[in-house]
Amino acid sequence: MGLLSDPNRRRALISLLTRLNAPICVLCYFAGVCWFMGLAFEPFTLRTYMSENAMGSTMVEERFPSGERALATGREFAAHKKKVGGMPVDWLVKTMQARGLEVFTQSFSRTLPFPDENKERYIVKGTNVYGILRAPRAPRTEALVLSAPCSPGDNNNQAVGLLLGLAHYFRSQIFWAKDIIFLVNEHDLIGMQAWLESYHHTNTTGMDWSPLQGRGGSIQAALSLELSSDVITSFDIVLEGLNGQLPNLDLANLFYAFCQKIGVLCTIQGRLQRNDWDSVSGYSHAVQTMMLMVMKQASGRPWGDHGLFLRYHIEAATVKGINSFRQYKTDVTTVGRLLEGMFRKLNNLLERLHQSYFFYLMPSLSHFVSIGYYMPAFGLLAVILLLRALDLWVQFANPPAVTADGVADIEQQSSPGVLSVLTPLVISHLTGASLYFLPTRFQETAVEHFPVSETEAVVLTAIAVYTAGLALPHNTHRLLSGEGTEQGWRVLKLVAVLYLAVLLGCTALINFSLGFILALTLVPVAAFVTPHVPKTLSAIILVVLSPACTLLFSVFFFQELQEMPVSFQDGWLLYLSVISQGMLDHYLYGSLVYPLIALMVYPCWLLFWNILFWK
Repeated sequence: MGLLSDPNRRRALISLLTRLNAPICVLCYFAGVCWFMGLAFEPFTLRTYMSENAMGSTMVEERFPSGERALATGREFAAHKKKVGGMPVDWLVKTMQARGLEVFTQSFSRTLPFPDENKERYIVKGTNVYGILRAPRAPRTEALVLSAPCSPGDNNNQAVGLLLGLAHYFRSQIFWAKDIIFLVNEHDLIGMQAWLESYHHTNTTGMDWSPLQGRGGSIQAALSLELSSDVITSFDIVLEGLNGQLPNLDLANLFYAFCQKIGVLCTIQGRLQRNDWDSVSGYSHAVQTMMLMVMKQASGRPWGDHGLFLRYHIEAATVKGINSFRQYKTDVTTVGRLLEGMFRKLNNLLERLHQSYFFYLMPSLSHFVSIGYYMPAFGLLAVILLLRALDLWVQFANPPAVTADGVADIEQQSSPGVLSVLTPLVISHLTGASLYFLPTRFQETAVEHFPVSETEAVVLTAIAVYTAGLALPHNTHRLLSGEGTEQGWRVLKLVAVLYLAVLLGCTALINFSLGFILALTLVPVAAFVTPHVPKTLSAIILVVLSPACTLLFSVFFFQELQEMPVSFQDGWLLYLSVISQGMLDHYLYGSLVYPLIALMVYPCWLLFWNILFWK
């Protein structure tokens, strides 16, 4: 405190920070990157452990016996689904009623803002079917959910069969203290969104749905089941939800504990567990697993039906059966025992899961990185912005330089007008607003004048607006205030750097992965850009580090991590698809990534673009 309260020492410290500003910034950047890459190293990770006492032991005897019967039910479901060309609602209602459940249906419809060409749908109409097993020894104020989406074709038929088999088996048990809801939702996430909105009496997306006729208690936890084969070799748990939300870590710990108990092979991000942490290959495997989680979380989209439960503070995960590792085989009876054990432990909860972590990264199912370990990596990048802001403030506050003849430089002494800073801020944000609103508003006009589909029109309009932002008058401050000054660009950069620091900080608190990826690319831009650097080379660097190019590189990097590399042409088509899906996720489910990029990140990047071409 004495160092900061003494004016002489404070001036000496500020002088040191400004004199060594560039080396310290470079050192902080590489330290932040190295810190993040070291997170997958075993000394930086913690072993997973159960924090909730009610689930601390797996001393549960699982007796589910009806695996073959569940497969037969799944085949029967597939036949009726093929016969009616969609969800066999009547058959599901009769089957659930025969198993002693209170059965209800819900119809819903949704018109998409533009066609989803990946799934070939525009106007979506469907019906959800759910049955409620009432708790025999409780006041029925709490509930658990087991869901299985009715997917097109032959996908997920086995999951619906197992869901019905578990419903029949659970009906004969008397120890349930919570209602158990068995839900079969149509049209994947859209059907799940309609059911959750109706269950909680909210309508945030403008979807049309019928009110639920039957309800259980307050939902404490949920599992979504995905099985598409009679033989399962391993189970993968999917945790990433809407806007990067994650369930309580105890839910993943519970899944891992029962997999270990029953002897089932389990994976995360589709990758097997490895124990050779001290080897180079083991460390590389852990880094790739963690990076896959980072990329999925940064996307902001729900990676399973469970992802929509998290916005209602319901801990949920998707359990996905994989048939890839041929040396291992698990029958459906074992799968049923796994789910039975998890539900019996969740049934013991006296309160919502809250004692374990909500912010974490997982290089494997047995290890995790807590928020206290990974936040310093972002902090090292964010401190660069504060150092650059300090340097600019000192330069702005110092008196003007004196020439050899003792006369002050008048150009340096002149103060920038308010409009010289306000004008580029307003124009940049108007460009961002155009990027957000115009693509969906002008899709019909684009289709009329160009030979493209509506989806292509939306994506190409977004790219056109984004590119047009680069062609705006580079010296936007001159539109109202005349010539720019040397102090003018310094003030604008000071505002832009502080704006970026606050923006990235808030983003990292909500979605660390997205904030860190944006910081990796935008912090160098904010640090080096001035009007006095070589224009051509700097413009190329700024474009390469822009949000659009960051997304393009992320698409190729994600494919490499999944060991499914693509050519540039296929990667470009996938990039266009990612843009359209990002917009759909925003309009359908409320994903915040698209408005964040369009309304805040892109306008902030345009400010640095404007500074580069300042005259």
